[in-house]
Parts: sequence; C-alpha cells; structure tokens
Amino acid sequence: MKRIPLLVLLALAAAAVSAQNLRDDLAALVEIPAVTGYEHALAEKIRALAKPHLLASDNLGNLWVTLGSGAPHRLLVAPMDEPGYVVSGVTGDGYLRVQRLPQGAPYALFDQLHAAQPVLIHTRKGQWVSGVVAGLSTHLQGARRDTPRTNHPDELYVDIGASTAAEVKQAGVDVLDPIALERTLYRLANNKVTAMAVGDRFGAAALLQVLRRADPGKVQGTLTIAFAAQQWASSRGLDRLLQHIKADEMTYVGRLLPRRAGLGGAGAGGATGGAGQGQQQRREGARPPQREPGGGAVLGVTDAEAAPAGLPAVWMKTAEEKNLKLSGAASAPLPRVSYTRGPVLPQQFAHLGIATVWASTPAETLDLSDLESLVALLSTSPGSPGAVAPAEALPAPELPRRPATAPATTAVLKTLVESYGMSGHEQRVQEAISALLPPWAKPETDSGGNLIVRINSRKAGSKTPGITFVAHSDEIGYQVESITDDGRLLVRSRGGGTIYFFAGHAMFVHTPAGIRPGVMELPSNWDQPDFEWPRGGPQAGEGGLRVDVGARSREEVARLGVEVGQSITVPKKYRPLYGRRANGRSFDDRIGCAALVAAAWALGPNLVDRDVTFIWATREEVGLLGALDAARDAAAAGRAPDYVFAVDTFVSSDSPLESKRFADAPIGRGFVIRAVDNSNITARAYVDKLIALARAHAIPVQSGVTGGGNDGAAFLRHGSVDIPISWPLRYSHSPGEVVDMRDVEALARIVAAIARFW
Repeated sequence: MKRIPLLVLLALAAAAVSAQNLRDDLAALVEIPAVTGYEHALAEKIRALAKPHLLASDNLGNLWVTLGSGAPHRLLVAPMDEPGYVVSGVTGDGYLRVQRLPQGAPYALFDQLHAAQPVLIHTRKGQWVSGVVAGLSTHLQGARRDTPRTNHPDELYVDIGASTAAEVKQAGVDVLDPIALERTLYRLANNKVTAMAVGDRFGAAALLQVLRRADPGKVQGTLTIAFAAQQWASSRGLDRLLQHIKADEMTYVGRLLPRRAGLGGAGAGGATGGAGQGQQQRREGARPPQREPGGGAVLGVTDAEAAPAGLPAVWMKTAEEKNLKLSGAASAPLPRVSYTRGPVLPQQFAHLGIATVWASTPAETLDLSDLESLVALLSTSPGSPGAVAPAEALPAPELPRRPATAPATTAVLKTLVESYGMSGHEQRVQEAISALLPPWAKPETDSGGNLIVRINSRKAGSKTPGITFVAHSDEIGYQVESITDDGRLLVRSRGGGTIYFFAGHAMFVHTPAGIRPGVMELPSNWDQPDFEWPRGGPQAGEGGLRVDVGARSREEVARLGVEVGQSITVPKKYRPLYGRRANGRSFDDRIGCAALVAAAWALGPNLVDRDVTFIWATREEVGLLGALDAARDAAAAGRAPDYVFAVDTFVSSDSPLESKRFADAPIGRGFVIRAVDNSNITARAYVDKLIALARAHAIPVQSGVTGGGNDGAAFLRHGSVDIPISWPLRYSHSPGEVVDMRDVEALARIVAAIARFW
C-alpha cells in the first residue's frame, strides 16, 4: 500500500497554533478530575470542546470521531484518565475509606502526597463534594510513639465534614464514588504550567486542537481521533477501542512511560491488571524517562540508540520538513491487560509526547511551547509554533470595603483566610483586619507591627482588671534564602510544617508586583521505594528545599520580580464542607483574628468601666515575636494587663490518625480552654471560672491539654495571667485544616462575654 504523507492525509486548515486556546483547553481538561474508570465528567467536557464534531462512545467510556473514508485508516489516540481513589467504605463517625484506582500506586510517595490535601468527590448525581484527606497535626507528633506515616490506603481517611455515616449519605456521597485532588492549572515563567494530571491531559488537549482544524472534506483516506478511557488500568480502554477500530496506523499521544525493571518494560503509569503484590513493589521504584521540558515534541522509542523506522521515521521526517523539534526518548511499550493480553497494536505504531517533570505528582510540570510543537507536528501549519505570551503575576486578593454593619463571621473568616501573610509579611492581612473593623475602632500599630484597638472606660480608682486579647495574624510558609545559577529558589521553612504537605505541590511566591506561581521540588530520590524524608525536614542549602518558578537563570528570576527575603505560601481558599464545617489553610490563626473582629462589633465603643485591648500580633509562628514586643511595650508604659486571653488554635486529636490520649476536643462542641500547652499552665481556678462564665451565657465550652505555644505566654514575665482560649482544629499547619463554624461563633461570643463580665 502506498504511504500517503501525513501532511496530505490530515489536510487540516492552515491555522496557526493558538497558544491561548491551547492553554485554555489544557486548563479545562486538567481541572476536571477523571479517575480511572470514572472519566464521564471529563468525557462530557471533551464532547463540548469538540463541537461541532459529534463524538461516538462505547460502554467503557472511550470517545472517538471518524473523518473521511477509505484506505489508509489512521488512528490518533490520547488517554483521558488519571490515578486517584474510590470510596471503599464509610466509618461510623463519617470518614471515607479509600482504595486506589488503579489499585497499584504509580510511585511510592503517591499516597503520602495526598495527605492533608483538599479533594473532590464525584457523586452519582453528578455533584462535586469538597473534602480533605486527613493529615497528622504537626504540634501533636512530638508526644507520640509509632506515628502513622500516611503512605498507604490503610492510613488514608477522607473528611467531608460529616460526623456520622448517615450524614455522609445526606451529602450524597457513597461507596464507589471517585476521589481526586482538587487542582488548578498555574502558569509559571517561560511557558511552563503545573497541575495535577497535566501529563495525563496534554494529549487530549493536542487532539482537540487537531480536530478543530480538521476539514473533513479534504481528508484523504480515513482518520479517527479518539480519547481512551482506563489507560492507567493497563490500557483497557485502548484494548476495547482497537477491537472495533481496525486502523492501519496508530499514533498514541500521551506521557512517556517508565521502563519497569524485571517486568519486561510493561506497565504504563502504574499497575497491571493482574499483577501480584511483589511485582507492584518493584514497579513503585521505576523512574519515568528523564527529559527536561523545553526541547520540543518527543518520540517515545524502545531503543533510543537505534534509527527510527516505519511510522516513527515518518514523524521524524515530518518534523524535519516543518522545522520542528522532535527527538527520541526511551519509553516503555504501552501496557497490556494481563487478562486479555491486549491491546494488539497496528504494525505501524508511534508514540508522541512531551517531557514532564515530577510525573503524576501534584507538581507535575510541562512546557506549553513543547505542546504547541506537538500540535504543529500533528497539523499542517508550516514552520514553528506561535509565540507564547509571557506569564503575568496573579493579582493579590482585593481588600474588603469597610462595612457599615457587622459582617457575618463566616464572611470575615473567608476574607482573612484568602489573604496571604507569612510571618514577617503580614501587612496584607492586617490591612484586611483594619478594613473589617467597626467604624468606631481606631487601630494603631506598635513597634512590633502589631495591630491594636483599645476600649478604655475605666474610672479612676476602679478595680476593673486590665484585659488583653491577642490573636496572631501570620501563617506558616517559606522564605527565599538564595537563588541558584539555574534560576531555582533555595527556601527555608518559616513556622514549621510536615514537609510532604508542601513539597511536590504548587506554591505562590509573593512579590510587590503580585503572585508568581511555582512548585516546591521533591528530593532527587523521591521516586525510589526506599525513600525516607529527612528527620526534621530538609532546609535550604545542600539537598534542601527548592522552588521552581520556571526561570532558567538568576537574571530571569530578577525579571520576574522575585528576590531574596520574599515569602512563599501554598495556594489556598475557604471551602465549605458538610453542615457547618469548612476547610482552609491558615485557620491558625485567622479564626482567632476573625473572633476578635466579631467581638469588637458585638461590644461597641461604650463599655462602662472596662479596660479591654485587642491585639492582632505578628510573627507568632517564628517564636511569639510580635507578642513579646507588645508585652514589653505595655509593661514599659505601665499598662501590663492583669489577664491575657490568647486566642489561638487548640490542636485537636479529633482525627482518625491521632491518639486520643490528649488534645481530645472534638470539633463542633464549642470553644476550648487551652489549659495546658508547651508554653503555659493555667491555674484550675481560672479554668473553672471561665467554664462557669460560658455556661452562664449558654456558650458551649471544652477544656484540655494540647501541644504548641501561645502568645499569652509572652506576658507572663510581666505579671499577667495567661488564659488561652481556642477552637478545636483538625490537621493543623496543613492545607487540609478543618474547623466547625459553630466553634468559631462560640469563641467570638466568649470573647465578648469576657470583655463585659470578667
């Protein structure tokens, strides 16, 4: 049979590759989870993006459209699915148990990189329900033995905010619902983009561009463009597809595949249908092909040293004629279903892809210019792909307008959670707090940068005690320590947190011009089965923490406005969960800040014979530094308070991963008197007095012992009594923090009651 050149066969409209449309397509595909075997929501999105073409489907979930007729019949196919989880059970106290899909992990850290991360559950009614994977609370681990590692489904629990199995059912969630990380496509410098599953979607994005440019009337022979389901399940979808589409040639457009030592190179992306446990252990140590993004399209070959022949050689010649980069890289064969020994590929087969780094992690990254080259290769557009516009910094969230009436506590908390302010960089948060205060409040800033509001109507000679409430406005994060020659940021932790909650995930670098997205790189041996995180977590320096913002040199970093000393945090937002519960990074201590704002509105300026001070303190997470400054200044001015009520987190063991031996204060049962922590012991008489005050005003109250320190401890040396008040928090210092808003409201009420009656 005479080979018809690909450029003639495809006969596509000669439109330049649109970088913007390509990025938009990729974002739309990435942001819809599509766990293996549960690709239907993504399939509907692909159908919508493919219009006016009408895509056929089968009962396994494959999609395809055929153009033209006659010989030869060529097939272009891309995968749709990604590895994730499925609900395998529901506990009596409302947690979801999970099993992987596919059932073998693609690498050893897969489960651990999901710990304490926000997820989405897709219900039978097509609803997306928010949840978080349970994580260990940083403050509690020093007092434990045999801490769970959360690196296996045996130790994975998903929290949607439910308290019972019945509430899970009311939320619409049930066994067999798929679960995957919530994700957003972030754009880095130099055309790079990052998101979970970006390596599983670029092929579909490329084929959608090809389909849009197709002119069915000019196709010579037959062309089928297909999107395969269950590719991570050892090519089950492709096995089905090739039983019905008898193509003469096939080009697979998808990620390069790791070669599996000792398994004959089989097993793309993870598990093989009937593999035993021992085989899976060996799979988890396999590395994906090493190729840096930015080098153009890649031809996956089994032998990188051999000259390509057949269809791969045709693609090489096509790239040469179109002046496009196409290089060969060793890649394993497509996996085969162990039960059927399929798919049986056409004799003429080629695998096209592009390079990604941090494959299949939440930080997976690729270069859009590579994807443009791939689309240009698959189309008839001559020459090089179009230029990609430079990445722009994301704007910081807008500050709220000062309200005329008391805002809802939930609205205050949402605003503060979605404001960024790592220790030493809290100005934006404090501006938001000031903007949310009542009109009568006249906030001041002291020598430590703390925000202070005073209500002092104490009469001369009065025995009314001086009362101070202090909440901290900072959050944990990282700071740029230095910049390497190749444009990486060496960073240092500020405030402490479990390293795998952040490494391998997207990060935000905060510059004066706005937010620059990046990714925190994993250690060099992260994908080996015997990998262990360094004790205490790595720091900047040799083998330390690095953040990639897409730059390739110090000069490019400077052009992005990124400098030494700037802060880095994780992306975050306020997410409602079931009932009155919610998720959000930096609840510690934006809830304390919100409670003080709510109490200020409730109290008003006209308290009779009272001396009350509200402090929103800085730099708590790095050693109570703002509170130490405030305490020193108050003592020097003769205003050391009689009582300090530090308003901060009660790190709770209300989690399936924690020991209930201490810190046992369930969420949803009221505020907590933090009677004992690492920095303070409150006398039982004061605890009992506060419990009596709470009960007199019908405010639900708990008390207990937890870890960590509180800002009130900074005032002890000056003669003040420290009585910390808190709310219970799950999964502290993580992106998965969970709170019950009823506790937040109880906290705001007790602050107002103390201010009036203590």
